[in-house]
Amino acid sequence: DTGNGEQLYECPMCSLTCTNIQILEEHVDLHLEEHNFSEGMWKGSEEEKREREEFKKLQRQYGLDNSGGFKQQFLKNMEREVDRGRMLPFEYHKRKADMMESLASGIDDGRTKTAGVIEALCKYYQSENKDVRRVWLSAGVDHFHSSLGDRGWGCGYRNFQMLLSSLLQNSFYNDCLRDTTLIPSIPKIQSMIEDAWREGFDPHGASHFNNRLHGSKAWIGACEIYSLLTSLRIKCQIIDFHKPTGPVGTHPRLFEWILRYYSTDNEGGAKVVCTSKPPIYLQHQGHSRTVVGIEEKKNKSLCLLLFDPGCSSQQMQKLLKLNSDGTGLRLLRKFVGSLKEKQYQIVAVDGVLSLEEKAARCRASQVLTSEKIP
Repeated sequence: DTGNGEQLYECPMCSLTCTNIQILEEHVDLHLEEHNFSEGMWKGSEEEKREREEFKKLQRQYGLDNSGGFKQQFLKNMEREVDRGRMLPFEYHKRKADMMESLASGIDDGRTKTAGVIEALCKYYQSENKDVRRVWLSAGVDHFHSSLGDRGWGCGYRNFQMLLSSLLQNSFYNDCLRDTTLIPSIPKIQSMIEDAWREGFDPHGASHFNNRLHGSKAWIGACEIYSLLTSLRIKCQIIDFHKPTGPVGTHPRLFEWILRYYSTDNEGGAKVVCTSKPPIYLQHQGHSRTVVGIEEKKNKSLCLLLFDPGCSSQQMQKLLKLNSDGTGLRLLRKFVGSLKEKQYQIVAVDGVLSLEEKAARCRASQVLTSEKIP
């Protein structure tokens, strides 16, 4: 009260006094609108910040954050090994020189390679007679595992090296691979995929990587392997097992497809069938492996034999000396119940393309590259 009978009303938010209750209400409403607007702006900026952080996290996860590639990671990890006393300085300098030579030549240094495992498996299965009724093995394959330069992101490249190691041992592919007679290094494989994109393969996939892999830690998958093989005139197909086809999220149709792949043209009565078929590239979200064979048990169940780039040379070397109980095979065996990812893709090689067929597949890849198994 002002003392002369006039009533004053004070704003609870800014202490402004008004002589009219309606004016005060309108004034307070403006405060509330301004507060809601500011709060909405703050929430929006928080949401945008969270989205930006999520996007950066995904870029880091898939190697698209411009943090360098194979060479940078290799040097960084070796420096860490020296700092922790697990590598001597002279070894650091020797391995750095070897790595620089490998990068300059484009040839893999072979440090992560294990050869002869398929031959050892063939010998083992000849005498194994407990529960395997029949087994089909791919043609010879060298195993390659991840190194200091590609740990955490290089599985797709390592699986390509495995597949290529088998094709290079098969004279049928000599003409396609006359320019690729030795296993390329990971940076060289990245350049080869970029070459395939420049030819016109999979423009949609190329745009995902901004048409650049070399110098990055970008993960690759089935589409990049398909583009690279097809650009080399190697006939292959992607099969997409886009949903489970069995109970508890399993994929029995994937196993049946792989059995048909290996057993077609190899239907003889022998228990151990060492086929001339190349291995199969197997992809799921976040990882890829190489299928090198399939077992059929006496109870008719199927079991895949997989080479995993995550297995070290030391682990793989044990398979060269398999004992009669075959315990080392646990490293390779995967039953139907073991593969329960939501979706799988495979890349299977089945011949050589003419130049005309290659051109047709290049055009087709601009629209579609995979066949879905219903």
